[in-house]
Order: sequence, then C-alpha cells, then structure tokens
Amino acid sequence: MPSPSQPQVVDEVWDDQRIRSFLERQPFDDQSADFYVLLKAYQGMRVEDFQRFIVFFIEAGRDVNARDGKGRTIIEIISKHRHACGFVKALEDSAEQRR
Repeated sequence: MPSPSQPQVVDEVWDDQRIRSFLERQPFDDQSADFYVLLKAYQGMRVEDFQRFIVFFIEAGRDVNARDGKGRTIIEIISKHRHACGFVKALEDSAEQRR
C-alpha cells in the first residue's frame, strides 16, 4: 500500500496566532465576510479551538449572527450536523455573554 504524500497530523496544538489568522480570511464572492470566516473556522477547527476563536471573533467586533446568501446563520446550518453540538454551544454561549 503506498504511503500518503502528507502524513496525517492528529491532536495538533493551535496557538492563538493560528486561530486568529482565520479572522483575516476573505470570501471569494459577495457573501458576508463574517459568515465566511465562521464557516471556515467551523470546518477547520476542533471544538476547543473554535471556542477560543469565537472570543477573538467577538473581540474583533464581528457578527456571530451573520447570514449566508440564503439568509441562514451558521447555527441554522451546522445545527443539522451530527457532530456540531459543541460548536453550536460555543456560538450560543457567546450570544448569552453579550446580553
């Protein structure tokens, strides 16, 4: 069996700089930059890293209720995913803290 070209990395530690780097991502189309960043963070991070990311996201004045082109929030989309409960909780907790 041939070996993969890139070895699989498991339990890699993400520092704050790497997590914050997601704030710099920009969509390639006219969708909301805040929605795009949230989606990419959800797709690319573990729950623990996403929880830290949300703090940086809010500190940067970003909108956790940003909507995609169909008017959906990130919570509305990912709440249907089987393994998203930790991510949804992080988003809901951030909304509670801002009240």
